[in-house]
Amino acid sequence: MSDKEAACHRLHKLTDGVSLCDDKALFDIDQQGRWFYQQEALPDKFCRLFTTILHGIDGHYYLITPVEKVRVEVEAYPLLIVDYELEQDGAFKVSTSIGTQYCVDNYQCFEIHEQDIFVLLARGLSAKLGRACYYRFIEQFLLDDDDIS
Repeated sequence: MSDKEAACHRLHKLTDGVSLCDDKALFDIDQQGRWFYQQEALPDKFCRLFTTILHGIDGHYYLITPVEKVRVEVEAYPLLIVDYELEQDGAFKVSTSIGTQYCVDNYQCFEIHEQDIFVLLARGLSAKLGRACYYRFIEQFLLDDDDIS
């Protein structure tokens, strides 16, 4: 088991079984990836912090720490991708609207639908490509099949 896998396993054991603090969602994320706490907009620095403990479980979203679990209401997808870079090894580095970055293994991690393109991320999260990324992705990978790794 790699160091990263071992750390993820230890984290999962720490947060597994933590009870839900309240049935009511204290946080909301709108279609543009903007975060709100009790209907008040959160600064991006807090959004980035909370994203590190955000988990998607069975279609629901939670902020999970070793001592508490808080429901997050997500209007569409929890993260909006505003830029991506294709790396030499075929991996992608994606950037979100709140300034977080994720590494995606390859092209196969993207789900292509008629109207939207999504990417699967760690901890059960997924992100939607923003409009500019959507059209760039289509032009770069779907119109010319020879470029796909």
